Amino acid sequence: MGDDAVVFSDADAAALYDLVNPWDPEQWPGDGFYDELVRAAGSVLDVGCGTGAMLRLAREHGHRGRLVGLDPDPAALARARRRADIEWVEGTAAAARWDAAFDLATMTGHAFQCLVTDAELSASLAAVHRALHRGGRFAFETRHPQARAWEGWNPSAASDLVDAAGRALRLWHETESVIGDVVTFTGTTATADGTVLRVDRMRLRFLDEAVLDAFLADAGFLIEARYGDWDGGPVTGTSREIITIARRR
Repeated sequence: MGDDAVVFSDADAAALYDLVNPWDPEQWPGDGFYDELVRAAGSVLDVGCGTGAMLRLAREHGHRGRLVGLDPDPAALARARRRADIEWVEGTAAAARWDAAFDLATMTGHAFQCLVTDAELSASLAAVHRALHRGGRFAFETRHPQARAWEGWNPSAASDLVDAAGRALRLWHETESVIGDVVTFTGTTATADGTVLRVDRMRLRFLDEAVLDAFLADAGFLIEARYGDWDGGPVTGTSREIITIARRR
């Protein structure tokens, strides 16, 4: 993060996330996929819930069961907590300590890829498995490495928008390194004329199906369904996503 990152605060970044990534099950097939699962589940744990848009909409649409959002980002949770009839918990997946408490766990928005190390991934999957009722389901997606999404992350793909405060902004991502299956990249927020306000550095892991399934099996999950797109098609040689519904044994 740059020295002048304070110009664009964590609270600003959380608000911008909601603007750039609006949750809309009717417009976005991926949102619709999760919305259907959440509506059908009596109790839901959303791991990496961010600003809580998915659970907030579920409650607005009449979900009466237990809804819990878990995220390590206090600024994102501050926005989520505007809805007080949902449980919001600050913390990581690996540190979760629920025991057989939920019918469904989710990780949306490619949050699963933030589990970068073997230890973090194994601990997180074990905690999610423990949090589910026997037979409970865990739904998530990860970008398929064969699509090499990181090759499109560069300043030429910048987006221009106006945020809620009326500021004209330019946003872009830029890949720094690809080491094994881990991609390190930056996300830059700048003014319309290119003056940098904030730079965030992130790492994502791109697992192929075989490695992913080995981690799931080690954690005690069975694969219930696997898709390569949000229309329910199979994973193929051109799929950009690996969409998984895993069941606790």
